[in-house]
Amino acid sequence: MAQLALLLLSLFLTLISLAPPGTSISSCNGPCRDLNDCDGQLICIKGKCNDDPEVGTHICRGTTPSPQPGGCKPSGTLTCRGKSHPTYDCSPPVTSSTPAKLTNNDFSEGGDGGGPSECDESYHSNNERIVALSTGWYNGGSRCGKMIRITASNGKSVSAKVVDECDSRHGCDKEHAGQPPCRNNIVDGSNAVWSALGLDKNVGVVDITWSMA
Repeated sequence: MAQLALLLLSLFLTLISLAPPGTSISSCNGPCRDLNDCDGQLICIKGKCNDDPEVGTHICRGTTPSPQPGGCKPSGTLTCRGKSHPTYDCSPPVTSSTPAKLTNNDFSEGGDGGGPSECDESYHSNNERIVALSTGWYNGGSRCGKMIRITASNGKSVSAKVVDECDSRHGCDKEHAGQPPCRNNIVDGSNAVWSALGLDKNVGVVDITWSMA
């Protein structure tokens, strides 16, 4: 009887020694309840350990979404209001008919475009046929003031001037009117661009192609 008790006690002590510690440390995308459950500078976002957007770390860079067409891979992630968004330093190659997504932007002061246009540090009327391009296509401002040709699936086309960058690297702040970073394939057009193409801006996003005019 005494031997059985000792055997049970020994088994119990062995199980305790094998049990995980009270606070487990998780790496990227590991489960968590609070930041103490996450390794290093990672924080707990919606039950998973991830980079802290306020610190700007890219520890979890290897866990970003899969590459986009054109060989342009995400450069990191930015978490806005609990939702993770990919960031990009590049865009797909520009061709004579570059596939893109047309979105609508308010370039006027107080509009959803946030600050003034990057090319000239000015606000613009939405009656102008103007666009902002994703960071890779904006290419450090090399396309500022240049005209592009946009063609919609309905066959209509329009020429528009590049005046701004649709920032694919930053977002969710006052400068960007609280909006997340742009995808890497965006042509952000004014109301006049949408009207010239015969499109309803309330649709939000439509497929287009574009090229340098």
